[in-house]
Amino acid sequence: MPEPFLVVDHLYRSFGSVKAVNDVSLTVQAGQIYGLVGPDGAGKTTTLRLICGAFKPDNGSVMIGGYSLDHQAEQARETIGYLSQQFSLYEDLTVLENIRFLAEVRGLSSEDWLPCARENLAFVGLDAFENRLAGKLSGGMKQKLGLACALVNRPRLLLLDEPTTGVDPVTRQDFWQLVIRLAGEQGMAVLVCTPYMDEASRCSHIGFMRSGRIIQDGSPSHLRKMLDDRILELAGGPMNVLLESSHFDTDVQDVQRFGDRLHLRVLPGKAQDVKRRLSKRIHSAGGSIEKIEIIPPLLEDVFIDLAGEGMSMNDAGYGEKP
Repeated sequence: MPEPFLVVDHLYRSFGSVKAVNDVSLTVQAGQIYGLVGPDGAGKTTTLRLICGAFKPDNGSVMIGGYSLDHQAEQARETIGYLSQQFSLYEDLTVLENIRFLAEVRGLSSEDWLPCARENLAFVGLDAFENRLAGKLSGGMKQKLGLACALVNRPRLLLLDEPTTGVDPVTRQDFWQLVIRLAGEQGMAVLVCTPYMDEASRCSHIGFMRSGRIIQDGSPSHLRKMLDDRILELAGGPMNVLLESSHFDTDVQDVQRFGDRLHLRVLPGKAQDVKRRLSKRIHSAGGSIEKIEIIPPLLEDVFIDLAGEGMSMNDAGYGEKP
């Protein structure tokens, strides 16, 4: 297996008494999309800012393309494209002028940036709008312009901080198709923070972050297997009876509402027992059951499980953690 393009090793960063990033280690291969997910305040954005050099770590190291961010910062940064959570466009500049500004700030000559800019605008579907003022673009088009700007230096590592927050589902789909092409066709290493589990499922690897630490990582299928035979889907009515009966059962660890049905996370090996008890309890309370069965876990189920865990992952039987 080739060496990872990005290697983050035991990274720490505190702000006062708050440990924003607490012993984070991860690797991203060329052509891989690594998704960093977790609740607000988990440390995802701070981790990205440490990797791109916007913050200095208290401890730990970052290697990008074989360059140390500590000792070879200029060479390392030349390989990075970064799209922040709130990309700042100059709305009184055109699409092409925005790219030109960022390219020249990076020290690129017109011979370097202009062909690349036009290539990237065609790639993101904005080639017909290069002379339009950025302030006249839709929200989705602004995100695509942000991506085109991040690609102006032909990076080999792309850092994306919640790039589709606030855009419509169609634009999210289009944006992700571009990211998948960058990884698949151009072999780019991609590290993306996302709050959306449907986006996380598109990643080849996922790291769940909580309280500044990556508490679990693996492929989407590997992570879902952690809850195999532990998710019951319950549908029926009335909803208050279903909720009360589910919460009453001591083998039910968590109850979440998904539309008109509930997902129950149960203790290992207890799903059939819970099914039998709930069927009796709900009917005794005057409720009805349309469906109660074990289902394959969703990434949302895994996220809720990990986001709420206070124990170590070793204690929970999920494997080694940093």
